[in-house]
Amino acid sequence: MTETLALEARALTRVLPGPVPVTLVENATFAVRRGEMVAVTGPSGSGKSSLLYLLGLLDAPSAGQIWIEGSDVGGLSSDAQARLRLGRLGFVFQFHFLLEEFDVLANVMLPMRKLGRHRPAEMRARAEAILADFGLADQMRKYPGQLSGGQRQRVAVARALANDPAIVLADEPTGNLDSQNAHAMFDIFTRLAHEQNRALVVVTHEHDLAALADRRLQMSDGRVATT
Repeated sequence: MTETLALEARALTRVLPGPVPVTLVENATFAVRRGEMVAVTGPSGSGKSSLLYLLGLLDAPSAGQIWIEGSDVGGLSSDAQARLRLGRLGFVFQFHFLLEEFDVLANVMLPMRKLGRHRPAEMRARAEAILADFGLADQMRKYPGQLSGGQRQRVAVARALANDPAIVLADEPTGNLDSQNAHAMFDIFTRLAHEQNRALVVVTHEHDLAALADRRLQMSDGRVATT
């Protein structure tokens, strides 16, 4: 039986129109399997984040296709893409984007409330279990401003996992962390891929951390090469 790929880009291209068009991503073709962590590296301005936004359905390609779990998502309506994004994709960014007015537990429950798949008690139990798994059981009632930088980013990862996504996309998730917390974050990502069978795509400028991934995509001037 042929394995269904978690995520696939086929000749993916993004061009900003204008008097002088700007190519952000050009003819990117690659696939990511569940259980695999792929690091995307390259210099600033090479198209790393632009590629991630395309894969996450946060931006629309100018050409090419994005396949998620065996289906071409290009023909979906914006509402259908939004529901797919909420239910099957998890996002982690350089800045945690936690809501300061909500405590840790409420922040993690927010994506579940929006998707509406579980009852309140089930959502709470799931959020508590994820936070406990990240060593944050004693931080659930604190607010983001009361946490360390490493703790806030772990909460952000917990929130990304709230709806049990098949795919996690991370954009410079260690950019604001010290070396110890950065390595701890990559250890978490490795576990999400290898132990929880998720597909991970992580944009990073830190080559020593990228070396911990199963595979690396090197970007230059919007083009992708596998290393």
